[in-house]
Amino acid sequence: MEDYIFGTLITDDLKLLHHRSHRRGLQHNYAINPRRPIPGKPVTLSVLVGADIDVEHVYCYYTLDGSLPKGDHGTNSSGLIVKFSRSSVEWETLTWGYAEIWTTEIPQQPDGTLVRYRIGAWKDGQPEIFADWPDPKYHQELATHAHFNDTPSPTLIPDDPTSGKTFSISMNRFSAPDWARQAVIYHIFIDRFFPGNNREWNKTKDLKDIYGGTLWGVKDKLDYLQDLGATAIWLSPTWPSNSYHGYDVTDYRTVAKRLGGEEAMHALIKEAHSRGIKIILDLVCNHTSNKHPYFLEALEYPQSKYRRYYLFDESEIGYRTFFGVRSLPQVNLQDQEARAWMIDIARFWLREFKVDGFRLDHANGPGPEFWAEFQAACKEENNECFCFGEVVEPPPDYLLYSGLLDGLLDFTFNDSVRRAFAFNSYSREKFDSVINRHREFFNGSDLVMPTFLDNHDVDRFLYITGGDKERLRQAAKVQFEQAGPPIIYYGTEVGMSQELNDGRVDGLVGSREPMVWGDTQDLELLSFYRSLIKKRNKHRPWMI
Repeated sequence: MEDYIFGTLITDDLKLLHHRSHRRGLQHNYAINPRRPIPGKPVTLSVLVGADIDVEHVYCYYTLDGSLPKGDHGTNSSGLIVKFSRSSVEWETLTWGYAEIWTTEIPQQPDGTLVRYRIGAWKDGQPEIFADWPDPKYHQELATHAHFNDTPSPTLIPDDPTSGKTFSISMNRFSAPDWARQAVIYHIFIDRFFPGNNREWNKTKDLKDIYGGTLWGVKDKLDYLQDLGATAIWLSPTWPSNSYHGYDVTDYRTVAKRLGGEEAMHALIKEAHSRGIKIILDLVCNHTSNKHPYFLEALEYPQSKYRRYYLFDESEIGYRTFFGVRSLPQVNLQDQEARAWMIDIARFWLREFKVDGFRLDHANGPGPEFWAEFQAACKEENNECFCFGEVVEPPPDYLLYSGLLDGLLDFTFNDSVRRAFAFNSYSREKFDSVINRHREFFNGSDLVMPTFLDNHDVDRFLYITGGDKERLRQAAKVQFEQAGPPIIYYGTEVGMSQELNDGRVDGLVGSREPMVWGDTQDLELLSFYRSLIKKRNKHRPWMI
């Protein structure tokens, strides 16, 4: 048995395609120094000129007012310009040729400045090309290999190669709040946690039905969560949607009535805060439901302003989506109005409901450039909020978000701990070596990286161990010794497993069974988890 993780690097072929594509053409990929820009200090930018192209001039076009930078062969109609110079030559075996490294500096900027930039290059008499415009060969091959639950391949090629990719640098002194570094986060899939208000679970036929968990149910179980030692609750999406999971949002300004509506949300937050427990919402900025009113209008009326909010194209589906899923159209976050819409949604929940932060679904979809502006807006609304993203990519890509988000879910730890303690494909010595190197790799990074053993997208830990609770204890002990705040997926602490999930073609639902309560809980394991939390609070590994 092996884990199944969606993404663009799920096979060896895709890993090779990905790496080769990043060594062709003009590649920047947020190569900046220092990794975390400092107000009042210049920032060095680097680009790689691949062996497949030849250029004589490289320029950076940038703005300081939030507008899109524009440039054409070293001239600019808006913003500022700096010129690159060639600094070194490198041999690239994968592309079998010499690549060049060019560098320049963005001058020092005051605290609070958002620098947006593009990088263009050309040879005299030829068209200008722009950094990180993808290799067409890579995307042709990707369309052959990439998949997500047997749905059509993702459409990933950007709109216009003449405009290029936009990058952002946020000159700020933001940092994750202390409460987040010290937190023990409890992850609740609301529909499966507890009905509340003396109600029973709904009669259901399969795991895609509505079971009836509500926010009232979460409120009813705050005593349980407080006794466990949880200091923050990460809720699955709470907005109206057409699914049980809620990741296809149809209205970002209200709470789904089946979950209890706004009244239940206010009541839960008020009671949780009175106990010192933070509330984190699961926010989806990358895509909406195809039943969202904005998308429906854009689909029916091409002249609608909401047409720009999405990415319509000539593909079979007709628009860009989340991994080829027709019901999840991708939001065009390069559009200024669409960006402002999503950012205002985050402000609204921080301001009107006093939520304490966001887990940001598929954060690598919008990419680092969007989160720079998003994070600044959230910190302006509540400097103590905690914003952490889901980025299912290699560790070097995590560093692209340094200074742009407070943190990222630690998928590398998750992969390693499951290999070592569940699948037995890593020895303990191998695991220790990987984790020590992992820790060293991020030494000096300001990213807070919450750890987890299982979640709603993978099989439960006890399921893949065949019910071996001793291996779960060993893994949990290691998890709670890490600096990153531990996440407990609902029920893991009381011995929940799952029925056989046949091939994971039904949306990874196997790990989403309803929470067990009362005599069906493993109270000995629950006591073990309580002791882990007390020990963590005593030894404070986040300070080491």
